[in-house]
Amino acid sequence: MRNVRACLPLAAAIMLTVAVQSEQANALTQEQIDQCVNRNHNYDLDLVVGSCTAAIQSGRWSGKNLSWAYGNRCIAYKDKREYDRAIPDCNTALSLNPDNDHAYNDRAAAYYLKGEYDSAIADYSQAIRLNPKFVDPWHNRGMAYEKKRDFDSAIADYNQAIALNPKDVIAYNGRCWDRALLGRDLPAALHDCDESLRLRPNDADTLNSRGLVQLKLGAFDAAIADYSAAIAQNANDAGSLYARGVAKLKKGDTAGGNADIAAAKAINSNIAEAYVGYGIK
Repeated sequence: MRNVRACLPLAAAIMLTVAVQSEQANALTQEQIDQCVNRNHNYDLDLVVGSCTAAIQSGRWSGKNLSWAYGNRCIAYKDKREYDRAIPDCNTALSLNPDNDHAYNDRAAAYYLKGEYDSAIADYSQAIRLNPKFVDPWHNRGMAYEKKRDFDSAIADYNQAIALNPKDVIAYNGRCWDRALLGRDLPAALHDCDESLRLRPNDADTLNSRGLVQLKLGAFDAAIADYSAAIAQNANDAGSLYARGVAKLKKGDTAGGNADIAAAKAINSNIAEAYVGYGIK
């Protein structure tokens, strides 16, 4: 086929190329476009990757208008934990459209999940610069600052996220946790966790956060209740087991406390050191 096309007159070759590209574009179905967009996260991730690849190769879009397909494939690879495939796709999305705030946010998420927090913060900051009302990079950057133990910067970002979206459960839980780690504004921290749980009841991570607040407030029964509720959802939650053990020891339940702490250490041998860093001994 390649040799035949080489022998065609130039005009005929151009017409044939256009016809082939048109057939490829027409071969792309609306279902594949919907799968690539994956608006409600209903599709299998391998299917999303395949459909985005089909969209990219279809020839229907080019330049800035093609950025969305690379961006969505970036998200799918990120969700598949294939971060080193996600990042190049987001790079391409941004080379096609440097104003794609979502691509910055998505590339930042891949960096965050790789543990490259400075790169994540830089990309989240760029997404915010492009669209200050885009709430996701605000609470996401807060989580990245938290990983760097810059809790004041994290809280400032969570404040902004909540100002933009008063129902942002991620920001409420994050601000609760960081206030607890700092050991200040504990009544406000408790209110944050309460609000997060009101919006998303029985969330195990938030129950763990509220447990830490209660533990630092000296409300040991309440802490035990929260940690127990978190453990009921995940019996291997080493953090909640360890902290519940500490709360039980504070109440004089030596056997129960030691049993919980031993169970936690069996899951994570470094859990005691982690909680010393949280101010819990």
